[in-house]
Amino acid sequence: METVMITGASSGIGAALAREFAAGSHDLILVARSEDKLQSMARQLEAEYQVRVWVEPADLSRRGAARKLATSVQEQGLEVDILVNCAGVLEHGYFVQMPGATHESLIDLNVIGLTVMLSHFLPPMVERGKGRILNVASIAAFQPVPSLATYAATKAYVLSLTESLSEELAGTGVSVTALCPGLTATNMISTAEEKSGGLKIPGIMIGDAKDVAAQGYRACLKAEVICVPGAGNLVATVTGRALPKWLLRRISGAMGRYTLK
Repeated sequence: METVMITGASSGIGAALAREFAAGSHDLILVARSEDKLQSMARQLEAEYQVRVWVEPADLSRRGAARKLATSVQEQGLEVDILVNCAGVLEHGYFVQMPGATHESLIDLNVIGLTVMLSHFLPPMVERGKGRILNVASIAAFQPVPSLATYAATKAYVLSLTESLSEELAGTGVSVTALCPGLTATNMISTAEEKSGGLKIPGIMIGDAKDVAAQGYRACLKAEVICVPGAGNLVATVTGRALPKWLLRRISGAMGRYTLK
């Protein structure tokens, strides 16, 4: 039975992915800051799916957290066959009105935390000649997003890193997939709406975390490089890549400024 480590597993897409992998008879290592939520989820998943679940509380935005996590897993004699990097944070608003600490927190978790996790858990997979990585990015990775400038930039990094590694690791037995959902009903979006007086998202534009997780789960096991859940999101990303950069900036700019009104 394969073991899956999922970061950001306490809520939203991460929690939905944990349920998908448990339903597929995978043992789990759940990682997030909230130990209480993880323990509750672990008990539920073990009872419902008869899988083994380990809980590893960690704040991956902190330097050294990924190394500590890797050491803990090794000391328990566990091997991570599939790594799901889902931990992330979002901030909405004018770039110039956000303090430097906010930009740092976005980069620390979305970029540095994810990259260091890969640096610890990817080499053993290559040595064993098998493994899978699922990095949760966003459709924001495909285009500039005024009002979400730093967040979109971090997700563009995740997408670029995933595509690069998918080629670099060809023939090793290890696959890397980027899951690029659109707006999804999660605590991250709810918090962003509450903190920003301008961010009001019509319900019809918000996807379901369970649907996103189901598509990400299948894409990961099929070793697809990029997964964009939802026909509308897929059309938007394909169209965005085909448009001239100047036109894409104009369209994204108009939409971004609208959310800041």
